[in-house]
Amino acid sequence: MEEDVKVLMKVDSTVQESLLSEVIPDPMEGEQTWPTEEELKEAEDSLKANTKIVKKVPKGTSAYQAAWILDDEEDHGDDESEDYDDDDDMEGEQADAIDEDLSEDEDGSSNEEPEESETLTIPDSTRDDKYDENLDEEEEKQMLERYKLERQDELFPDEVDTPRNQLARIRFQKYRGLKSFRTSPWDSKENLPRDYARIFQFHDFFRTRKRVFRDLEDENEGAMVGWYVTVHISGVPVSVMEQFAQGGPLVLCSLLPHEQKMSVINMVGRRYQGNSEPIKAKEELIFHCGFRRFRASPLFSQHTSADKHKSERFMRSDTSVVVTVYAPIIFPPASVLMFKQRNNGMHDLVATGSVLSVDPDRIIIKRIVLSGHPFKILTRTAVVRYMFFNREDILWFKPVELRTKWGRRGHIKEPLGTHGHMKCLFDGQLKSQDTVLMNLYKRVYPKWNYDPYVAPPVTWVKNENTIEPSEVEMD
Repeated sequence: MEEDVKVLMKVDSTVQESLLSEVIPDPMEGEQTWPTEEELKEAEDSLKANTKIVKKVPKGTSAYQAAWILDDEEDHGDDESEDYDDDDDMEGEQADAIDEDLSEDEDGSSNEEPEESETLTIPDSTRDDKYDENLDEEEEKQMLERYKLERQDELFPDEVDTPRNQLARIRFQKYRGLKSFRTSPWDSKENLPRDYARIFQFHDFFRTRKRVFRDLEDENEGAMVGWYVTVHISGVPVSVMEQFAQGGPLVLCSLLPHEQKMSVINMVGRRYQGNSEPIKAKEELIFHCGFRRFRASPLFSQHTSADKHKSERFMRSDTSVVVTVYAPIIFPPASVLMFKQRNNGMHDLVATGSVLSVDPDRIIIKRIVLSGHPFKILTRTAVVRYMFFNREDILWFKPVELRTKWGRRGHIKEPLGTHGHMKCLFDGQLKSQDTVLMNLYKRVYPKWNYDPYVAPPVTWVKNENTIEPSEVEMD
């Protein structure tokens, strides 16, 4: 059946959008990588721990009870289980007699019907003799250390120890004190990193977004529903053709203006309830943002309406956080899924959210807290120690305001001696159990490790091992 061929649109170089994604060429281009045979073998070995076993057990037995039922070989292989005391034998005979009396009918006949049974599949983790071989001790140590750091951050938020083998004014030279975190000014263009010379920025992002969507609604050109369209594409990367030749899907989508350019993307994310593993800031994650999929190391910050936003060391499970990465521009609303890749190639969903804005001027402030303890207290004056360990550091941080956990505020008056003791003046008398704190701040930026080539995840396969059902004797 012949149909007329209609040309919908041709390439017009005068109105074509520039495909420049950065101000300077990106030196981090790479080819797509695929899992090696060793990685696939490790993934298969890690799945053996989930092997299932089919047993024949009495009807009504739960999976927990079935896990404790031993096979005939295991039951008869233990010689020590055949040793019983005389008292246990007498109790067993009395119990058998009671059972026979209860099973007799009114006419004296005994009930000898066979016991009903059913087939139940139970996990093989309790029977796996090679469980320790599949356990990665190094990964367990790293996970334990991350749990300890997350717990310590919850109990003592942002507190750090002052080093004794290094001057504090050198260790914390990039930090500054603020009179008020909410009202003190901070210039968003001050001391920007070199990576900010490679990105694009909107003068007014939301106004640009409104104009782009309005122009998109006014366009009437394009294919109608039900049409067959042939698309000719030039300049396709070799890696895309290799993936398409291997049977991978090829998805085509149109880009809005500016969506091919790199910038700083802010997304609102919340932890997935089914995942409780600690997620640390600047840890590599896989993002499914709209139609894009890429790998990046994000920053976490509080979701507030202020002009400065406090950074978070871990992604909290009880509140939403703002995730900041270097990525191509995408206009909201666009859904976001965040995954973490295992060592065996599988992807675990850790958070969900949506795109918030494209704003490189969003100020993310990292806070550290230096702590000291009152040594001598006299009305409003106190001698504090253990915050610094030399006289020069006390004089350097003397202009920074002090506060206590119980709400007192004060300042450093003068150093005492050369071992880090200092006289401080507060707005009220301190308690001996109070703690003196000093807040220091610096602006932080995400890491530029954007990688658009993400290998597909390893498919999760459940292995079940079926054995011949055998009669199981219950003691």
